[in-house]
Amino acid sequence: MATSFDTTLSNLGITRSSAAAAATTTTKSSTALGQSDFLKLMTAQMQNQDPFNPVDNTQMVAQMAQISTTSGISEMNTTMKAIADKLGVTSTGEALGYVGKTVLTPGSTAYGRAGGGIAGSVELAGAATDVNVTISDANGAVLKTMSLGRQAKGTIGYDWDGRDAAGADAGSGPFTVQVNAQNAGTTVGATGLVWSPVQSVSTTTGAAILTLPGLGEIPASAVRQIG
Repeated sequence: MATSFDTTLSNLGITRSSAAAAATTTTKSSTALGQSDFLKLMTAQMQNQDPFNPVDNTQMVAQMAQISTTSGISEMNTTMKAIADKLGVTSTGEALGYVGKTVLTPGSTAYGRAGGGIAGSVELAGAATDVNVTISDANGAVLKTMSLGRQAKGTIGYDWDGRDAAGADAGSGPFTVQVNAQNAGTTVGATGLVWSPVQSVSTTTGAAILTLPGLGEIPASAVRQIG
């Protein structure tokens, strides 16, 4: 239903659609009436109103509130984008600080520590009555299977001393780590986490990507802990 505002626009030879089209041709980035356009039209509306039938104050206040809300949303979007850009720069700076450090991340390849052995964790999707960690050498031969017993849902850690089932030194790896969890015979979701040194960081795609030996490229968001 047409309002007095529409009538005033019509008297001026302007329709909502043509006004929006004119605003679009004035600036490529605009697809609707801007705040300055609205103020000009409101001034014209007041100058050309019928003195015996003036514009309803309620409608004018509603129109002013509408343009104020639209303007406020636009300014808020601009502010949020600036904040997002700032956070992106901060994240990139933090990611570059990963180089030379070790991170705990999902994976199945681990290298031995200077003092021998490896440490890691298991993320359990549910409670388990039996959790096992199997460590194999580069050829796939099983070196040691550690039983972590009954565990509740969540993350649990383990530490292997670097010696095989016979007590011999297993070397520096690389080792393959596999985890398995059961709850009274039913398989429970389990994710193996290993420690790995960060060789390099790439931010060319916007998100920080870490390069880890034996694991390849992983997003920084996958890191659970920094050593």
